[in-house]
Amino acid sequence: MKKDDLNFWKEVSKKIIKNVENAISPYVGTKKANKIVMMGADGTPTKLIDIKAETEVIKVLKELEIPVTLISEEIGMLNLGDEPSTVYLVVDPLDGTTNAVKNMPAYGISIAIAKTQADKYPTINNVNIGFVKNFATGDLFRAVKGQGSFINDQKAVPSTIDKLNNSLVGAFIYGTNVKKLDYLCKRVRRMRIMGSVAIELCYVADMTYDAFIDLRDNLRIVDIAAAKLIVEEAGGIVSDLDNQTINGKLTVKDKTSILAASNKKLHEDILNVMGGL
Repeated sequence: MKKDDLNFWKEVSKKIIKNVENAISPYVGTKKANKIVMMGADGTPTKLIDIKAETEVIKVLKELEIPVTLISEEIGMLNLGDEPSTVYLVVDPLDGTTNAVKNMPAYGISIAIAKTQADKYPTINNVNIGFVKNFATGDLFRAVKGQGSFINDQKAVPSTIDKLNNSLVGAFIYGTNVKKLDYLCKRVRRMRIMGSVAIELCYVADMTYDAFIDLRDNLRIVDIAAAKLIVEEAGGIVSDLDNQTINGKLTVKDKTSILAASNKKLHEDILNVMGGL
């Protein structure tokens, strides 16, 4: 298969997912998994279980023996091959590290694949393929641009709930504006906090969540690179909290806020609530 063939990169992604899952399995729920071994390129501590996961990603890509650029939280950017690469793999080898350490069932992997011209650096809107797998449950979300989204090979269909007082909203709250979040909590029916942004974003694609919000303006673009595509291909609406298109560069330093909703009306209503303070 050719290196620019979608099916080729889908198979590469599936191999990465399988290898990472096998590598981290012995460490889930153990004390040694939580050992800090270095500081990642994103400026946050890297745990032993993170390194075990990222090592498998690098190993698979090296075996390809073709030009490819890896962007990952721990290593930052790694260029593989002798020629300039036009293919970028944006990988969070273990999303929800704390959940994995504590054996809470919301941790997994995010893989986004972007293709661009050799002289242009890709943004999140250059992502053509996205995979997110929750290792704890076995659920696999995937999307190809223009071809829809799927969960476990079934077409992903978002919720039709469009009233705030009937909605279930997921949120990331660490470092959040508590006043704004409290205002939203009083308007929605239910809130959920699971600690895995990629997985929770995908829940907007399949009716588990009606919406997901991260208020911080500190969410890494690479963390949502795959899940954003999955939500949008399912028919959901994604923007930042200023209702602007998210189009940051695929680096571990570019950051944003995010609001993903299953439908336009719910998206607009949440924006109105958040702007009402």
